[in-house]
Amino acid sequence: MAFVAVGARAVFIEQTMTPGMLVLFMAAMVSLLPAFKKISKIYGIHQQALSAAKRVTGILGTPPSVPESAGGAALPRFEREIRFEGVGFHYPAVRVGEPERPVLTGIDLTVRAGEVVALVGSSGAGKTTLLNLLPRFYDPTAGRILLDGADLRTVSLDSLRRQVALVTQDPFLFHATIRENISFGSGAASEGKVAAAAQAANADPFIRRLPAGYDTVVGERGARLSGGERQRVSIARAILKDAPILLLDEPTSQLDSESEALVQEALDRLMAGRTVFVISHRLSTIRSADRIIVLEGGRIAAEGTHDDLLKRSPLYRRLYELQVAL
Repeated sequence: MAFVAVGARAVFIEQTMTPGMLVLFMAAMVSLLPAFKKISKIYGIHQQALSAAKRVTGILGTPPSVPESAGGAALPRFEREIRFEGVGFHYPAVRVGEPERPVLTGIDLTVRAGEVVALVGSSGAGKTTLLNLLPRFYDPTAGRILLDGADLRTVSLDSLRRQVALVTQDPFLFHATIRENISFGSGAASEGKVAAAAQAANADPFIRRLPAGYDTVVGERGARLSGGERQRVSIARAILKDAPILLLDEPTSQLDSESEALVQEALDRLMAGRTVFVISHRLSTIRSADRIIVLEGGRIAAEGTHDDLLKRSPLYRRLYELQVAL
């Protein structure tokens, strides 16, 4: 409206512009409006991108909580034993002046290659923390962990994590195709190897029913798949990786009975011939373990077979009876 008022004054009062020039000027302004709107929108997007870039740069610039060992040696494929020697771990205090929170204390444990070890204990006993120390998501605050005699803090992270596959109760999938999610961490795997891993994980049938098959994009965190489907893709990833050490953290706890049966069958195939640490609510999984470690208050309270612990560990017997009652 301001342009119209100024133009009318120039035409009728000051007579510095003809009516035709005014019409031409107004038409030009109208034609430029979409461009101005786009520029304004782009500016807003640009500001958002700058803000996001600053946050990403801040994250990338954060020193890792677990530093790479300077000149760390490449770890050969695991063959003999894993040893926890006096391992302790505590989280830092939340506030200044508060005591640190111990999670694990004095863990001494030797696990032979090919052994299946189940970790049981009440919530907060330190089961998941113990698992997370093996791939060095955290470092022990006391003691050390040895893999075939090599201290984990002295080897390269890449060579260590190639030895370990992890399947959790909430599998993480990327906003990518199923093929890319299965092959993540295994390099450029062939289509045949990806399909074979999916078949072993009981994932191939549902994948082939999808519109784009293995090229289906699963959405952020696998949002377009059910819980059981996400878990089977995660197991296929672990099968393809073919790591000698397998960590299972309640992989079937959030599944319905039908999905749980399919996932458990896939897990049985995955566990064959590997060294396995498992946290599970399934009694059959716990009972079939070569050894059961009972954790209480961050310490090993007892260890042995299922039948042995039922006789001599009141805590294990109570946990077992609670599971039976469910």
